[in-house]
Amino acid sequence: MKLKTVSTLALLALATTACASVNTEYDETAIVYYGAMGGATKFEKCIAPAKRESVSVSDNSWTYPYGQRSYDFSGAEAGESKPLKVVSRDNVEMTVSGLVTFTLNTECKTLQEFHERIGSKFSAFFYGTQSEESLVGWGKMLNTYMRVPLDRALDAASQEFEWRGLFNDPKVKQAWEKRAGELAAQFIKETAQGQFFCSPAYVPAAAPAAGSAAPATPASGCGNIVLTIQKPEPPAALVNALAAEQIAKTENAAQTQRNAKVRTEIESIKDLARVLGPQGAVLWQAIQKGQVTVVPVPQGTDLNVTAGKP
Repeated sequence: MKLKTVSTLALLALATTACASVNTEYDETAIVYYGAMGGATKFEKCIAPAKRESVSVSDNSWTYPYGQRSYDFSGAEAGESKPLKVVSRDNVEMTVSGLVTFTLNTECKTLQEFHERIGSKFSAFFYGTQSEESLVGWGKMLNTYMRVPLDRALDAASQEFEWRGLFNDPKVKQAWEKRAGELAAQFIKETAQGQFFCSPAYVPAAAPAAGSAAPATPASGCGNIVLTIQKPEPPAALVNALAAEQIAKTENAAQTQRNAKVRTEIESIKDLARVLGPQGAVLWQAIQKGQVTVVPVPQGTDLNVTAGKP
């Protein structure tokens, strides 16, 4: 009888501690695995954003970001990377900074694949809150699966254009940015071997209800990452040389205008000389410049003018 009472109490104590819960914020999603001692670890379910669901105390859960995220390679203090280096078609090395915006594909089956292949390897999940410490693994993961293929894409796209166009031609810059975005999306997907990084506007399907199976195949057609890049910066020496070249062109254009004006004036003087004679042309020019004053003399007036010394 005593043993039975002890067993009953133990069972009651176990029952009161056998449940736990997983809470997610509006910008988080969680993935849960069964992990009882002595049993095989296996996928159990996904938990949607802003949810609270009961789980077993033997379960393990990991939280991942939900919604739009970014990868900043501008060199800003809070960014993920310094600007990247590219080489143009005419072999000029330039510095490129910019921003990638994307959404982690948290469609349940895809998130499971991401967690097992990439997330767990880099500890790219969050520890309860998105603190600075918890983001270290996430940053390492992005530097491998986003920065490296992004660097490759920018360099490949830059090889299609000359540095002058990239630096000061808006149409060339627009074509370069479009090409770099296409290659970046392709290379990022190839590096990760999956559609894990989607368009920032992508909204993953809701996680399946507790107890139901995850989708059999990963979601497709989630769109591409969005790449926004600043005008590439060539070496200062080239920028200064280009500025000097523009100054010289401006000065040459101004001199051409001055020369044209002088030629026009010369032709005008020739026309005056043909009509008024050489002396008359000189007198006309002097009158126009205010060097000679013309005094009207009324008719019938006797006026003697004595010429002064020149």
